[in-house]
Amino acid sequence: MARSSRRVVISGIGPIASPGLGIDAMWTALCEGRSGVGLCSTFDASGFECPFVSQVAPDRFDVKSVVPKSYRKATKVMARDIELAVGGAFEAVRTAELVTKAHEPANGKVTIAADRMGCQIGAGLIAAEENELTAALVTSRNASGAFDITAWGSIGMQNLTPLWMLKYLPNMLACHVTICHDCQGPSNTITCGEASALLSIGESMRVIVRGHADACLSGGAESKVNLMAILRQQYAGRLAKATLQDDPATLVRPFAKNAIGCVAGDGGGILVVEAADSVAARGGKALAELAGFGASQSFCPDTVGAEMAPEGDGISDAMQAALDDAGVKAESVDAVIPFGCGVPSFDHAEASGIRRVFGNRAATLPLVTISTITGSCGAGFGAVAAAVGVQCLRTGMLPARVNGDASLGIDAAPIAARKADLKTILVCTPSLGGQNAAIVLRRVA
Repeated sequence: MARSSRRVVISGIGPIASPGLGIDAMWTALCEGRSGVGLCSTFDASGFECPFVSQVAPDRFDVKSVVPKSYRKATKVMARDIELAVGGAFEAVRTAELVTKAHEPANGKVTIAADRMGCQIGAGLIAAEENELTAALVTSRNASGAFDITAWGSIGMQNLTPLWMLKYLPNMLACHVTICHDCQGPSNTITCGEASALLSIGESMRVIVRGHADACLSGGAESKVNLMAILRQQYAGRLAKATLQDDPATLVRPFAKNAIGCVAGDGGGILVVEAADSVAARGGKALAELAGFGASQSFCPDTVGAEMAPEGDGISDAMQAALDDAGVKAESVDAVIPFGCGVPSFDHAEASGIRRVFGNRAATLPLVTISTITGSCGAGFGAVAAAVGVQCLRTGMLPARVNGDASLGIDAAPIAARKADLKTILVCTPSLGGQNAAIVLRRVA
């Protein structure tokens, strides 16, 4: 796509992951090198290969506190993924100092006209809540106690609420966010696994560059802390095998030679992607420039169980495309925020992609690894990573890094938080399906 001269910035960030809602909680945990992994607080996960998760504790976030009073009844049809997106949008709008319909302004006046506000959000495969399904399935058995599809159709389905499906459609994340904030501009939902959030941010960037909106609420959210979601990851061979006697803080080991897998995550976030001229006109503040975006597709080798081509060429293609889009040379990048989920096949491919782009510099180019906090929160990961990248640029700090090492030829070894002269940061996420996305963030004066 031909680029116009319209500059795009990030004016608000709303990450939500294990420490809670907002960048302050996450940033403090990252800089202190704390882990976000622990026991599940909503159900007993001890029967799975990995009994530990990274979860936003119920006492750290209540969706009813971040929606208008007039909209609270709608929270009954919000799956956890939707709640996370709504919470992230609330925080992003707050940090951008925007007034939207969600504030229920007495004079009806909002900062950005509804038809100039868009919304693009990445979503995953939302897992149904087991208590709802069980209540229906238990009435769908024949005389011998086995499941009966005829009984399901005639009796079982009647025990699901009529609005049941509305909780689990991926586009409902954007649906509820757009209703709360009255976003009447271009809207889209992207479902490409872990790449979804950055792909959505890139889509928002292009919508604004085309002049079809002045600002977009963009990012992604997903909760894999659910019986069905954890089971899927276990069958996919991605979970770290552990027992209750293991130290959960040491399980996620990004790019380490002893990496054993990921843990289920619960999180995501929304960012306010906005035209620089819009921010200036309303007297707002740009937190960082969204300078470039790139995407690609990786092709897995013809090997049973292989998740990603070990050469990492698809990943490097996305990173290089983002750099080219931003007009930035690889040697000008000051830090990289990768996925680094601790799944060996992912980590090896991603490390290879980084080495392809940065050559010998890869061994000393600082990485910011955050999966020890977030776990694997799927479609939400890229939004958290982008928010952390913005915070790095704002503070001139690189957070602490734990559990990794330099065995893959990249700078992933443990290190304390430190000051750094940061002007340009590259954020990249590959995905289980082979989609890759990357963005370039630049410091603003």
